Amino acid sequence: MDTGSIAWGITATALVLFMTPGVAFFYGGLVKAKSVVSMMMMSFGALGLISVLWILYGFNMSAVDGPTQFAGNPFSDFGLGALATGDSANTDLLGATYGATFAIITVALISGAIADRAKFGSWMIFAGIWATLVYFPVAAWVWGGGWIMSLGDTLGLPAVIDYAGGTAVHINAGAAALALAIVLGKRVGFQKGITKPHNVPLVLIGAAVLWFGWFGFNAGAEWLNGLENVGIIVINTLGATAAAIIGWIIVEKVKDGKATAAGAASGAVTGLVAITPACANLEPGWALLLGVLAGAVCAMAIELKFKLGFDDSLDVVGIHLVGGLIGTLYLGFFAIDTGLFTGGDFGQLTVQAIAAFSVMIYSFVIALVLGFAIEKTIGFRIKHEDELAGVDTFVHGEEGYALETV
Repeated sequence: MDTGSIAWGITATALVLFMTPGVAFFYGGLVKAKSVVSMMMMSFGALGLISVLWILYGFNMSAVDGPTQFAGNPFSDFGLGALATGDSANTDLLGATYGATFAIITVALISGAIADRAKFGSWMIFAGIWATLVYFPVAAWVWGGGWIMSLGDTLGLPAVIDYAGGTAVHINAGAAALALAIVLGKRVGFQKGITKPHNVPLVLIGAAVLWFGWFGFNAGAEWLNGLENVGIIVINTLGATAAAIIGWIIVEKVKDGKATAAGAASGAVTGLVAITPACANLEPGWALLLGVLAGAVCAMAIELKFKLGFDDSLDVVGIHLVGGLIGTLYLGFFAIDTGLFTGGDFGQLTVQAIAAFSVMIYSFVIALVLGFAIEKTIGFRIKHEDELAGVDTFVHGEEGYALETV
């Protein structure tokens, strides 16, 4: 591996790691002022816990010997001692570190669905078990030689395309978020307009950090491919995200009469989500269309929680689950050479749908069972009176904006 590729690998790893604080800023700005510490701590808690679990056994679970294996043996190289002393230790450990950043942010994304009402300790227990039972195996299915990676060969169809995590990251996290929103129930006084972002600049900073880091998220793995596809990945990451902002704020303007900064930030994140699986397999024009479509559809999808009665506080379902599904299924129509309208047939759409809905169902069921188990034992939700008083003070003994008076 040449030094330039290794340098890009280190840079991309740092970019993706920086995205988890970006999630903390984005989510933190969206919640009430008395919930900002709790919201950001769930992201930083995930950063700490999942990093440790990945090094101990998660990386081992993320690769399998064949499509029939559920996950890798967690104890095959516990603590990565053998990897660190191997002949290609530098390259292997860099790859392991890059993979860790994906595991971290996937878990952190889920937390937005339970803002304002979750116990931190219960969240950490959920995060560790969910990562072990869901993220680590799904990563093996999608990228580590598992059944999704082999699905095309098994069915005699094109290979599943998920370049950077439409299924493994966004659909996975979005489905778990829906399950936890059901488990924890609605916030006190839940209705449309219950809360507005307490700090819009913080929301925009978070979205900007995410967009910045997403170039490492989407193009990072190119350090293993000699940067072969880096050009199309970066232009699509720019274009789809920008187009999604336009799609979101147009719908927002038509629907609510105003285009908001928080809406533009949410539109940007939606475009990033949708282009994630498709970044290396769309012509730029089709990426722009994907962005507009995802931005518009997700701007409408976030209203589903009011119609269906689940309280997904920060629209993880409407943005990550719906956006991930759109980006993953869109490839069935417009993937270069294999999409239905770009030289292929229904084969690409078939494998994309099987992968997407399988991961969605698996993640939802495990998260639902795990969430209810935690709620029925140690409790997951704080008391209503503590929620009204402020989760930051009750759970962490801190305030996001503690001002001293003279």
